[in-house]
Amino acid sequence: MTQNEIDRLSIEKAKELFASGIVYDIEVGTTAGLRAIHRALFVGLYPFAGEIRKLNISKGGLRFANALYLAPVLEAIEKMSETTFEEIIAKYVEMNIAHPFMEGNGRSTRIWLDMMLRRSLGKVVDWRKIPREVYMQAMERSPVNDLPDFDTFRAVPCDDC
Repeated sequence: MTQNEIDRLSIEKAKELFASGIVYDIEVGTTAGLRAIHRALFVGLYPFAGEIRKLNISKGGLRFANALYLAPVLEAIEKMSETTFEEIIAKYVEMNIAHPFMEGNGRSTRIWLDMMLRRSLGKVVDWRKIPREVYMQAMERSPVNDLPDFDTFRAVPCDDC
């Protein structure tokens, strides 16, 4: 299966996750919840769907959390506060730096982020309004400075989510 096919199928699975309402039953802001989201999106596409990685990975010169220390890193992230936009973004950034899965981190953590924003602030990010290159630049710079770039992502009211 090609990466384009995996992307297309995981997007279909994401739509099903929301249409079925199952996404609203998943734990919000926890590693278990993120694993459930990843599993829902990638079961049948990746053999490691929902599984925390055991190998070290990097992308574009950024090395993600060492697999040896990933469990305590994820525990610390899970304990982070999520009451304000800034706190939620900080938690999201830390999870991005941890990158707990071998593949599929971005799509999974964006849903995870929206579920935290929805629960705590009654808002979600309108991802259609954020160009991919803007998102990627913000993620690349996030280990150094998260909020200026993520201000672009200010959430919109969640009237129908």
